Amino acid sequence: MFGLGMQEVIVIALIILLLFGGKKIPELMKGLGKGVKSFKDGMKDVEDIKEDKEVTGEE
Repeated sequence: MFGLGMQEVIVIALIILLLFGGKKIPELMKGLGKGVKSFKDGMKDVEDIKEDKEVTGEE
C-alpha cells in the first residue's frame, strides 16, 4: 500500500487515534464514506449525460 510497510501503517494509525480520539474516528469514517458515495453518484450522472448526448447526436 503506497510503498508503506506494516510498521509505518501502525504508527500512522496510532497517531490518528491520538489526535482524534476513539469517539471521533467513526464519525470521520462515516463522513468520508458519504463523500465517496456522493462523488461516485456525481460521476455516474456525468457518464449518463455523456451517453444521452451521444445517443441524441448533440455536442
